[in-house]
Amino acid sequence: MEWADTLSRWALPVVIASIVIFGHFRKVQVYETFVEGAKDGFPTAVSIIPHLVAMMVAVSVFRESGALELFLDYLRPVFQALHIPIEIVPMALLRPISGTGSLSVMTDIFQTHGPDSLLGIMASILQGSSDTTLYVLTVYFGSVGIRNARYAVKVGLLSDLAAAVFSVMVVYWLFT
Repeated sequence: MEWADTLSRWALPVVIASIVIFGHFRKVQVYETFVEGAKDGFPTAVSIIPHLVAMMVAVSVFRESGALELFLDYLRPVFQALHIPIEIVPMALLRPISGTGSLSVMTDIFQTHGPDSLLGIMASILQGSSDTTLYVLTVYFGSVGIRNARYAVKVGLLSDLAAAVFSVMVVYWLFT
């Protein structure tokens, strides 16, 4: 467990230092390039705020209407048998569809259980190890005109399932 703490404390500083050192040797003006990227990223961040708010409202309505609880109650015995916390399931279901939707579920998990709880850590690992598969396939395949994406969809969704299962397994292995 101590090695995981050491690794997590040093991972980000080592990555940042490596980027700066690599950029220096490649004669890239690292700071100026970073500032330009930040300038370009700001309008993008502002433009996604309405989508984030809309998704958070939609997820809240789905949850508050009782539809999510009904669905989860139906599947609760399956997830209990697999030792998968039922609170993480909505995030695992939303992640392939919407990054903002899964982010709102993760935020709810943080507010209810705390970011350092087992569920908070599971949600963080799931958020970082999976992707918005259906969105990515739509954007990238649509931009190059690929019509038959059935194998890519299967592989993408299977990888999202693996990310959810392994998120739970890794947290149980490292933190219990």
